[in-house]
Amino acid sequence: MSLIKILFLIAVIGHLICGCCDCLITYVPGGKKLDVTKMSDNKFLSDTFANMPLRNPLISMLAGCFALLMVACGYYGLYLWMSEFSKTYAVIILIADGILLAFGVAHHVFCGVSEWFYVQMRRTEEARQAIVKFMKDTSLTMIFCYIGMLTLGVVLFIAVVSGATSLPQWACVFNFIPAAAVLFLTRIGGASNWSGAFMFLGLMLLI
Repeated sequence: MSLIKILFLIAVIGHLICGCCDCLITYVPGGKKLDVTKMSDNKFLSDTFANMPLRNPLISMLAGCFALLMVACGYYGLYLWMSEFSKTYAVIILIADGILLAFGVAHHVFCGVSEWFYVQMRRTEEARQAIVKFMKDTSLTMIFCYIGMLTLGVVLFIAVVSGATSLPQWACVFNFIPAAAVLFLTRIGGASNWSGAFMFLGLMLLI
């Protein structure tokens, strides 16, 4: 197996781990699920997190950081592969990979920290206000994380569709953007990571 395929395999595993980490802070034991559209309703939020053990956001933070490093390895592999066809696309991928890793790790940790403190502070209205303010104040990490992700997906899509790579044009379906668009409709936790694993698995088999 080539180095590039090994890096893609590492990314597949990383995305699967990170997806599980997302689920740890999205789904609560007892069948409850976080609804970010209801963050202003502390009664709903407190009821949702009533059975959330503190270890869940803690594990999510720690394992998620390691998982995102594994994902970044995959995008570095994508940079190495793209370098054979277009230096411009490759450099954009490398820069976007750095943005995704730096801001993605911060955003993932901030999400876990917010839940940990909300539960630790007994899910009061004051706790809700504190974490909502914290998430708003650190929202740039989320914005730049998704800018990095979207840039990676768009560049890969354009490169494949335009025929700039050795892949057939139909291989553009192995991209996390269309996969995530479908999964987001299901409102499943960790959608971006399941779609990322799908993308790297497809690329690993095709390249």
